[in-house]
Amino acid sequence: MTNWLPDISSGTGPVYIRVADSIENAITHGVLPPGTKLPPQRNLAYDIGVTIGTVSRAYALVHERGLVAGEVGRGTYVLERLNGKQIELVDPITQALAGTRGLNTPDAKIRFDTTAAPDIGQGEIIGRLFADISSEHQTEISSYSRNFPASWFQAGQIWLARNGWQPAIDTIVPTLGAHAGAIAVISAVTSPGDKIVFENLTYTQISRAARLLGRRSILVDSDEHGMIPEDFERLCQQQHPRLAFLMPTAHNPTLVTMPESRRRAIAAIARRHSVWLIEDDLYGGMTGDQNPLMAAIAPERTFVVSSLSKSVTAGVRGGWVACPPHFAQRIKVTHKMTTGGLPFILAETCARLVLGGHALELRRKSVEEIKAREQLAREALSGFEFNSHPHLPFLWLKLPEPWLSGTFKNAALTEGVLIDDEDEFKAARIEKVYHRVRVAFSSPPRREDVAAGFMTLRHLLENGSSGYDSHI
Repeated sequence: MTNWLPDISSGTGPVYIRVADSIENAITHGVLPPGTKLPPQRNLAYDIGVTIGTVSRAYALVHERGLVAGEVGRGTYVLERLNGKQIELVDPITQALAGTRGLNTPDAKIRFDTTAAPDIGQGEIIGRLFADISSEHQTEISSYSRNFPASWFQAGQIWLARNGWQPAIDTIVPTLGAHAGAIAVISAVTSPGDKIVFENLTYTQISRAARLLGRRSILVDSDEHGMIPEDFERLCQQQHPRLAFLMPTAHNPTLVTMPESRRRAIAAIARRHSVWLIEDDLYGGMTGDQNPLMAAIAPERTFVVSSLSKSVTAGVRGGWVACPPHFAQRIKVTHKMTTGGLPFILAETCARLVLGGHALELRRKSVEEIKAREQLAREALSGFEFNSHPHLPFLWLKLPEPWLSGTFKNAALTEGVLIDDEDEFKAARIEKVYHRVRVAFSSPPRREDVAAGFMTLRHLLENGSSGYDSHI
């Protein structure tokens, strides 16, 4: 075991990133050669004066970068360099933007870290549509999309409609997915320096992208019913945000669905303080939830974003935004400016999937497959606490003592399973600790793989002491 200690005196990023970068730098320059055993996390934390959790997150990070491997009962060891080449250093800013996920997904792992639609045969349908479109629209697919067919807007109107609410056709904007739609809205209705409200836990790809645009994130507290109106009111009074991003139905990662009374309270506050709302309804159509959309309650200030990614196909990158009146043209322009434009073949494929009835049928099949996998989770993780929904492709798992979220993620990675720790969903630094991880289960190709992944996680949960000791 080495007596080497990381240098965390330089740099301005989070301490765990500085520790990880110091380890990576030492490996790259031969200070920690292949086969070197890193200090136990408990010892290293004591030696450099930080918490065990900080060191755990740093070890998890260098593990994700493919620099080290942990073995139960033996410790953490430096791996051989790939083909003898020096490892490319990742700067802290890049890593911060990437979140707690590795920049490159490790091979041969069970992917419980993505909620993309399961493979239920959509490839064959999409292949046929591609062939038809290529044959029928040779000119269009070889050029830029400047004139959008009416069918693209009609498809969005159908896909976004829910619970008696249907957006007007002239409020629809076709987009390269829900993420691109949300960023287009943020770009259109806010300016650099403006504040955007995010829940304590949220889809942080949006908050990180907003930071790149120069917007500032402020956090609102949530409970078992979603965003807390009183805290939202406080933020509006004190910090004057321009926009709020929320997921009222099937919140990611907690799976909370906001009741109608809470939605109306949030809408009233937003109206009173002139705050725009982005309603992420990605999972809404899968749940069967009957609560009214925020857009039905506050149509004058709510942008609804959704896509085909979670229940039909993620690879085609198709989605839509429904805008308040008179905003569609502005969102269309900002979407083009922030993405480079909408490829004809992708937008046409998405429209045909919806208008031809394929999308609804594929969503039905996806939900059936997800339901079977969620049942596997209930069986494999029986006795442990978690939030789930039979129609949604992830669960929010409570970790028993002594597991920390980052340590458990690291242990799961060692055992061949990729999951997300709670920090992946924090839009900014907060004091609250949930001791939970998100386990998504739609991507593994076979149910046998899903069941094996769940059993691996159960083994770690059941052997917390020995497993935990091997990662600290």
